[in-house]
Amino acid sequence: MSLRMRLGKLTLQNPVMVASGTFGYGEEYARVMDVNKLGAIITKSITLAPRAGNKPPRIWETASGMLNAIGLQNVGVEAFITDKMPFLRGLKGPKILVNLAGESVAEYVELAQRLDGVPGIDGFELNISCPNCDRGGMEFGVDPKLTREVVQKVRRATKRFLMPKLSPNVTDVTAIAKAAVDGGADALSLVNTLVAIAVDAKRRTPRISTVKGGLSGPAIKPVALRMVWQVHRALPTMPLVGLGGIMTAEDAAEFILCGASAVQIGTANYVDPKTSLTIVEGLARYLTQQKVTKVSQLVGTLRDGR
Repeated sequence: MSLRMRLGKLTLQNPVMVASGTFGYGEEYARVMDVNKLGAIITKSITLAPRAGNKPPRIWETASGMLNAIGLQNVGVEAFITDKMPFLRGLKGPKILVNLAGESVAEYVELAQRLDGVPGIDGFELNISCPNCDRGGMEFGVDPKLTREVVQKVRRATKRFLMPKLSPNVTDVTAIAKAAVDGGADALSLVNTLVAIAVDAKRRTPRISTVKGGLSGPAIKPVALRMVWQVHRALPTMPLVGLGGIMTAEDAAEFILCGASAVQIGTANYVDPKTSLTIVEGLARYLTQQKVTKVSQLVGTLRDGR
C-alpha cells in the first residue's frame, strides 16, 4: 500500500498538505505534532514588504464554517528568508511551498525571482484569489487574461514547481483553470474562500471590520468538490489539489475521487492541530477498505451516478 503521489514535478510522501494561512510557517505546529509526516507545508502568504493585515475584528465563526479577513498579515520576504526558512529547511519529509501574494504582476515576479534561489523551497503557490484585500489578489484570479499573464510572467522568473490557487468566486472556473495552464502552471489548487459577510442583527453592524471576508470550512465543501470535479473533467491530465472544508479522511477521499491528486487541510487545523496527520492515517485505512494498493489509483474515479 502506498500513499506516495506524483504532483507535476513533485513527488509527495502522501497527498496531505496544510493550506496557506492556517499553519503559519510550521514552527508553532511542530510543538504539538510531527510535521515531518505531512505531504507538504504551504506557508502563510508572503509579500515583498511586511504587512500588518486588516484591523480586528477579522475572524468570525459561522454555521459550519469560518469567515476571515486577515488581510495577508505576514513578515515580508526578507524576514521570511532569514527567520522562517531555517526551520522549514531543516524538515525532512514534507515539500515546502511558499504562497506568493502581490498587488501587481511585477510584485509576483519580483517575489519569485527573490525566492527562486533560496535553498529548501520546492515550489510556489500563486495566491491570485484572496478575497479580503483592497489591492492585489482576487482580481487576477477572476479574469482569464490576467490569470494567464501573471502565471506566464512568474513562470519565466522561476523553473520551480508553480501552482496557482483558484477562486470559487467566478462564473466558469474552467476558463480560469485553462488560462493558468496556458500560462505554464504545473498544477492547480482549488478552491480559495468564498466571498461572504456575517451580520450582528442586534447592533445592525458587520461582524468583521472589512464587512466582506472569505468563508471557509465544511460549509463550502460541496462547492469545492464540484469545482474540482469540473476542472478535472475539462483538464483530465492536469494535477489538481483540492481544498475546502476537509475535516476527515473521508472528506479527503471525496476530493481525490473527484480528480484531486492531493488535498489541503485548512480550517480544520484550528479545530484540532493534528487533523492533517489523522487524515493521513485515515487515508491509509481507506485504501485497505477499498482494496486499493496506491492512492494514485483513486484519482478521478468517481462513478457515474446514473
